[in-house]
Amino acid sequence: FSSIAGRFGNGGQTDYSAANDLLCKSVASLRTARPEVRGIAIDWTAWADIGMAARGSIPKMMELAGIDMLPPAIGIPALRRELTSSAGGGEVVIAGRLGVLVAPLDETGGLDPARLDCTTGGPLLGRAVTLDARRGLVVECTLDPRREPFLDHHRIDGTAVLPGVMGIEAFAEAARLLAPALQVTSIEDVRFLAPFKFYRDEPRTIRVVARHRADADGVRVECALEGERLLAGRTGPQQTTHFTATVRLGRAQPAQARVPLPKLAKDATVGREEVYRHFFHGPAYQVLSRAWQDGATVVGEMTRDLPAQLSAGRAELVARPRLVELCFQVAAIADMRAGRGMALPSAVGALTFTPGAESAKGPLLAIVTPAAVGDAVDAVVADAGGNVLVRLAGYRTIVVPGMAAGAGAADAAAAVGS
Repeated sequence: FSSIAGRFGNGGQTDYSAANDLLCKSVASLRTARPEVRGIAIDWTAWADIGMAARGSIPKMMELAGIDMLPPAIGIPALRRELTSSAGGGEVVIAGRLGVLVAPLDETGGLDPARLDCTTGGPLLGRAVTLDARRGLVVECTLDPRREPFLDHHRIDGTAVLPGVMGIEAFAEAARLLAPALQVTSIEDVRFLAPFKFYRDEPRTIRVVARHRADADGVRVECALEGERLLAGRTGPQQTTHFTATVRLGRAQPAQARVPLPKLAKDATVGREEVYRHFFHGPAYQVLSRAWQDGATVVGEMTRDLPAQLSAGRAELVARPRLVELCFQVAAIADMRAGRGMALPSAVGALTFTPGAESAKGPLLAIVTPAAVGDAVDAVVADAGGNVLVRLAGYRTIVVPGMAAGAGAADAAAAVGS
């Protein structure tokens, strides 16, 4: 039995913290030396009602410090679960709120935001807020749908919505800020949890939280995109996590790959005008010039000479959002062909990039095929030589109630399937 003081440290308890941490390290070394032995080190918080911490002024001091005490009715069953579990053991924290023990000692985590230049890292970085040991790097960026084409041209029922591909871009930019010498090799386990909307065209601030750790092949960065909104009748802002993903960084991008190209259709295609009669995308995101079917595969050709998606003078993008968007839109055509109706992005298993986008020869094609398992699809974007620029694995969508495809979109799906 150890203590939260051994795990997190505590002012005025240096000897007690060190002794409890030594206990945990002893359990860990025992498990290493004798794998057949199951060792568990439990870091308790202070017990309520029983034990030495329940006496005198300690409960009041714990309350002032924001630390919950542990009622026996909760602690005893928790101990029983650990002792009877089939898991391999290890160090376990059993506690409620930890208050000052996990509060940052400095509001910026010791980071001087003025010294961290976000202006060259990408248009979605904005400003650094903190670099906390537990929460990670926090950066914020205020976006205005009246200024940015990627918002103004991405509206659902008239309301500007942050494109999922630009959320992925924000993750890539934040990850590279942590390790600027490395390249983004993949973005994995992408989850689109809730749309980030700009109501009444008012500017809103996105917050990206990025926690990094060393990985076998480089650095792994776990990211979340958050937003706050003050709702009527609430005293404080509502905080929502909108997107999450894991970005992997390495010394070099994956090697260039090639795929066989589908036959370029001359007939039985659906054109851009027909698609965007009912797709909600504006000019900057009308990336699909035409689409057609080749067996079980749905193919889309990218529009050339698209208008800018960023306001003038903004930095270059890292995660090739319009190429990813091309895959999303061709997958939407495939959804409609399958009778699912209009759907929005839900998740991406893995997104990888290969070199050569700058020198790619047109036309660029998004090739979408059913995945081996479940209702997901896989996709690649390739140039005229079959060189892969972007690869998506395990892309899933979700049909949004009230957002069914209109007649024009249904006609588009029928044309693709003909």
